[in-house]
Amino acid sequence: MDEKKVPEEVLFLHEELLKAQLQVIRRLRGRGEERPRAQKGRSNMSVVIDLLKSSKKPLHVSEIIRQARERYGLSLDRESLVSALVKKVKAGSVVRPAPNTFKLS
Repeated sequence: MDEKKVPEEVLFLHEELLKAQLQVIRRLRGRGEERPRAQKGRSNMSVVIDLLKSSKKPLHVSEIIRQARERYGLSLDRESLVSALVKKVKAGSVVRPAPNTFKLS
């Protein structure tokens, strides 16, 4: 039998439809959700924004990483953090007054 590859979009659509159907069946049986959904944690960027808000001066990326580790036990990747903050600079919500130093606009 020669199998043809099913496009990923079609598989995704069917998976989502089946999930929705199963949810309706469980609700009709009175079981609702079988397990409570896990509470989502804060995003890395929300932690960084909080650190920038609480700071009276611009923070260097090294200082942001240090404070995130000390206050929140969060280990941030330097390159990813800088990339995300540069996107915020381009969007206008963050300012870069010096190299690798950021503050809220």
